[in-house]
Amino acid sequence: MNETDLGFMPATELAAAVKKKALSPVEIVETLLARIDKINPKVNAYCTVVPELARDAARKAEAEALRGGEIGPLHGVPVSVKDLTLTAGIRTTFGSKIFEHFIPEEDALIVQRLKAAGAIVIGKTNTPEFGAGANTYNAVFGATRNPWKLSHTCGGSSGGAAVALACGLGPLATGSDLGGSLRIPASFCGVVGFRTSPGLVPVFPSFLGWDTLAVEGPMARTVKDTALMLSVIAGSDDRAPFSYPADTREFLPAVERPEIRGLRIAWSPDLRLIPVEQEIRSVAAAAARRFTELGCTIEQDEPDFGRVREVIQATRALRMVALHADKLKDWREKMNPNLVWNIEQGFSLTPQQIGQAEKERTVIYQQVCQFFEHYDLLLTPTVAVPPFPVEVSFPKEINGQPMTNYTDWFLLTYAITITGLPAISVPCGWTAEGFPVGLQIVGRRLDEATVLRAAAAFEAIAPWRDKRPPVE
Repeated sequence: MNETDLGFMPATELAAAVKKKALSPVEIVETLLARIDKINPKVNAYCTVVPELARDAARKAEAEALRGGEIGPLHGVPVSVKDLTLTAGIRTTFGSKIFEHFIPEEDALIVQRLKAAGAIVIGKTNTPEFGAGANTYNAVFGATRNPWKLSHTCGGSSGGAAVALACGLGPLATGSDLGGSLRIPASFCGVVGFRTSPGLVPVFPSFLGWDTLAVEGPMARTVKDTALMLSVIAGSDDRAPFSYPADTREFLPAVERPEIRGLRIAWSPDLRLIPVEQEIRSVAAAAARRFTELGCTIEQDEPDFGRVREVIQATRALRMVALHADKLKDWREKMNPNLVWNIEQGFSLTPQQIGQAEKERTVIYQQVCQFFEHYDLLLTPTVAVPPFPVEVSFPKEINGQPMTNYTDWFLLTYAITITGLPAISVPCGWTAEGFPVGLQIVGRRLDEATVLRAAAAFEAIAPWRDKRPPVE
């Protein structure tokens, strides 16, 4: 098998081949390391690669596979880890000069679970500083580039993860998502990113153990690989206080024979929140219409998101103060200006504003719950714009309407974050310039299985896995 074919081989197939002894973990890792050496300098997806640690893990995995007996569901399968997530013995910078040389002594829980399932960590993927923003660049490693056009952004903040997947530099990647950081780069790069219900994938360690807005989750090139990874990383842990037990055995069956006939689906081109570029609207609308081929009924409709901008601004600024205010005294001049601005926004919040935001978030949630009494799923474009030049921090306007700050342009994903509902981005088409477009599929509370089923059913009639960016 040549290097390119193995690079784009799904995790499900890699794991099955290792189990049957048809592929060796050593061969897989060596092939991917060679591919990373060739492709990564063009795109800067990986900020840190750990060839010797990966080779050592591969040799151990191979010996275990040859001995026979029970092996994990990801045995010998390489995975990348976002540079916001702790990895024992592997540099973790959070995209910040403050932690440029930091090497953790422990793995985050998500990494522990992946390793326990047999996965092999091959490196860390690039992210904006502390994940703040949806364009992946930082002062430590520079910008990560969109593999479909290197002059443009890959999105963020899980941008390195999405690019690694799109380029065949590994089949699985960890990501995280506050305002859309799993979904936006998935859309911009043509891969799958799944923001699951807060608490399904427990986050530990965390400075904000009770945070209901940021999640960690799976990214892959196929929906089935995404479900496989989720089955490994989901489930409760007492150290994550609002994590909850889940039947992780339901995720893979949901995508293997995905039947969604009879589902009631709402389609909204813009959630009545922000303008959406016409080409994006048209591509996503055409994708939404295809659900009628799968036996679903489609209506154009959306929940009332009320004052969601104010909720986002208050909750985000408060979170930035809690996590990063202590860094300003010594590091302000070396921090991303958007991040500094967001922290300072938090300083100006009054108790009344904080309390009002929580009340309004509750109102929005109740309105969304009422909406989902009539629908099983909500479809939207994932992002309102196609990828833009990498030197541009964020779009300053869409269709002539100014964006008020560096988060306003991704309200289609951030509004869903505020509800806590599960949402996946799947590739659904192309712009005339050759960029992927993502479709966001939103499900009812705690109903990841239906979201996965719908994503897999759509993927089956609009297959994507063999599309490869021009970076060879």
